Amino acid sequence: MSSPGSFLSDIKNIRARARQHLTQGAVTSNYGGNVEDAITLLNHAVATEIVCVLRYKFHAVCATGLASEAVKQEFAQHAKEEEAHLDLLAERINQLGGKPNLSPDGLLSRAASEYTEGENLVDMIKENLVAERIAIETYREMVRYFGERDPTTRVMLEHILAQEEEHANDMHDLLVSHEGRPMLEK
Repeated sequence: MSSPGSFLSDIKNIRARARQHLTQGAVTSNYGGNVEDAITLLNHAVATEIVCVLRYKFHAVCATGLASEAVKQEFAQHAKEEEAHLDLLAERINQLGGKPNLSPDGLLSRAASEYTEGENLVDMIKENLVAERIAIETYREMVRYFGERDPTTRVMLEHILAQEEEHANDMHDLLVSHEGRPMLEK
């Protein structure tokens, strides 16, 4: 780590570099990652979030059964939160100078999760729990990948990851209450 004095003496160079590369927007010379790789990874997450939004919205509309109203509300809330993740990811791609891939063409091949409707309420809950577990694992890997290379993206992904873990816990709780099975295995 350099001393405060060396940082302060280098401020003239930082200012000069800032003026030289205005077309690069938020990406400065000390960006530690590969911008193209970052955009590619984030676009895969965009596709995953789109699929999750669509699945949760479908489930929120189509869930039926005696106890479906509370579950429908949970599905609808998760759809909104997944859409917020999509917005964060798309904005970060834009900040890195890329274009978020929102095209429906090839969407399922770009997404980590699947679009599975389920036959009944319990199937829907299970499919959402599976999707959340996939999201958790992929976001953890992405957090590790970005690490110190891109702390802004890492922090954003950590926020999304925490919410995906909350979603998985919600789906697990719903599954327990609707199947009457014991809590998490030890």
